[in-house]
Amino acid sequence: MRSYFLTTALIFSASPAFGTNEPFGADTAPIVLPNRQAAPASNEIQQDGKAASVENSVVKVFCIKRYPDLYKPWTKQAPSDVTGSGVIIEGKRILTNAHVVSYSSQIQIQANQAGDKVSAKVELIAPEMDLAVLKLDDESFFDAHPALQRASALPDEKDSVLVYGYPAGGTSLSITKGIVSRIEFTNYNYPVSGLRIQIDAAINPGNSGGPAVVGNTMVGLAFSFLGGTQNIGYIIPSEEIDLFLRSRSTGRYDGKPGFYDELQTLENPALRRFLHLAATDEGIVVHKVDSGDPKYPLKKWDVITKIGDVDVDDQGMIHQGKNLRLKFQYLIQKIANNGTVPITVIRQSKRVQLNVPVLPSRPLLLPNLAGDYPPYFVVGPLVFSKATGDFVNGYSGNAGYFQGLVVMGSELISRRVDKPSFPDEELVVVSSPFFPHDLSKGYSNVNPRVVVSINGIAIRNLRHLVEVIRDAQSDFITFEFDSSGGETLVFPRKELLASTDDILMDNGVRAQGAPNLLGVWQAKPAP
Repeated sequence: MRSYFLTTALIFSASPAFGTNEPFGADTAPIVLPNRQAAPASNEIQQDGKAASVENSVVKVFCIKRYPDLYKPWTKQAPSDVTGSGVIIEGKRILTNAHVVSYSSQIQIQANQAGDKVSAKVELIAPEMDLAVLKLDDESFFDAHPALQRASALPDEKDSVLVYGYPAGGTSLSITKGIVSRIEFTNYNYPVSGLRIQIDAAINPGNSGGPAVVGNTMVGLAFSFLGGTQNIGYIIPSEEIDLFLRSRSTGRYDGKPGFYDELQTLENPALRRFLHLAATDEGIVVHKVDSGDPKYPLKKWDVITKIGDVDVDDQGMIHQGKNLRLKFQYLIQKIANNGTVPITVIRQSKRVQLNVPVLPSRPLLLPNLAGDYPPYFVVGPLVFSKATGDFVNGYSGNAGYFQGLVVMGSELISRRVDKPSFPDEELVVVSSPFFPHDLSKGYSNVNPRVVVSINGIAIRNLRHLVEVIRDAQSDFITFEFDSSGGETLVFPRKELLASTDDILMDNGVRAQGAPNLLGVWQAKPAP
């Protein structure tokens, strides 16, 4: 079964975000229990005291994209036309999914039944939550197209929902009907989690960014579906959208507070006896803390019993309202204050109250590109790039190749979800096969191996690699790699450097490296 949605499955998935007509490829807030009230039954909204249909607030989004070529990082993929959906929100802006507009060189929107398109630009984007805000070059568009009101509470399970958008199979606005099937707090793009609503209304490529409406109120934004199943779609609830939109005042999305420690359930009787717990004690066990700071308040074997004033059960769940049960991490984004949340634990049979720091993001040694293009540097027949989650994802579609990385002990696999060991650590990878040249005669291709050292100097990051090659004075340059079963590459230094311009010209590569790396390379002092 193939999943067409942005969750932890994308740790090892190469496909771009789904739901478009494209190839599948802390703020402080009090605890608020969801108000389980039904929305009005009308499908009309108010504009200047007059009724206006929901359809008038839904737009089609047209994009021309240039995706990165991760294995030829000096170039981009060919332009592709992509369509998705969007909805008008307050402040004369349009809300859509990040995956609809990322890597776009041109964006236009078109209203329902309109004959013209209006140019748009990305104002704010959060790839990790798959949300984006567009602004228009001509804001007079909004005079006739009002903002759609968002719900202030979660819908109830079994509520009827209408999904508006422009899926494949036609050009006019499509409306599908279903019910709310499930509400849960789950993973989006690793390591970020959030609320997600499952519905059984049909969601197909092109629906992404369109509103899901209960009555006359938007309860969420369509963003994904589960492949291989019938009518299992997902929407981002308005509560998550509101958290994202708080960043509009700064123009930059910095994430939301999260909890990244590893946990295990408290269901096993032997584990309970080992921890000397009373029969009435409930909570979730801290298996491994994510911080190396000795002052970090949580410890291994702590049993988290409360977050704020809310009880945590033996599976790490909390009750919200009468019928909703969610992971306790859900409350972090609601009660975080100055970067901490109050948590009660049982430690060595005693209850201890802690203020636990919660960070807006978790640094990754192999981060996702999140809309950026990969940096690169060419020297002789070799192409080096910064290793990213996207780069590793691309190999997951080839089981044999991916298994080879596992067997070789590649750091691309063994350190896939690690944090950097020091502040500027990056893995530097040979991203591409050798460019044709006599210098590589007799060597096997070393892509996608990670560079460990050059002339015995451990490589910290891509910039450092450029510096080491730039400053080398020896007759030969040697490259060592991380994986077992490989080779050490030895090149004559002067010939390696002298070959680069010809190789670039022969292969149509316009620049030896990304602009910031060329600046490092050209800073070499005169001999």
